[in-house]
Amino acid sequence: MTQKLFFLPILLATLVSLTACQALSVYKIDRPQGNPITQDMAAKLKLGMTPSQVRYILGSPMITDTLNPNRWDYQYRFDAGTYAKYNGIKDVRHQGLSVIFEQGKLSQIIGADTLPTNTTMTIPSKDGGLRAEPL
Repeated sequence: MTQKLFFLPILLATLVSLTACQALSVYKIDRPQGNPITQDMAAKLKLGMTPSQVRYILGSPMITDTLNPNRWDYQYRFDAGTYAKYNGIKDVRHQGLSVIFEQGKLSQIIGADTLPTNTTMTIPSKDGGLRAEPL
């Protein structure tokens, strides 16, 4: 009976110390959502451009409103996973750019000044097979 009581505090201390151990955490993947847009990309936009020219520079918009088809919203969010956080890549919570067209031409750019100068880079995989050169 005394042996069981002797091991109980050791067992509890071990369990408490292991809860803070990173080796027991769940692996999380990186979750990029949307279009990563930088200030350089937004600087290429000029008033009077056609929608196809804007789409060529920025890509397809994340949100197109069916009630207002003349407004395109580009949103970006990045949730860093286990490996990205280990390499110092931080989460990007909200990053947005809106473009508004009038009579088929770009008339307004909203949010270009809040964009980052560079995009969140994804890190290469640890798996050597995924880093193979293209054929």
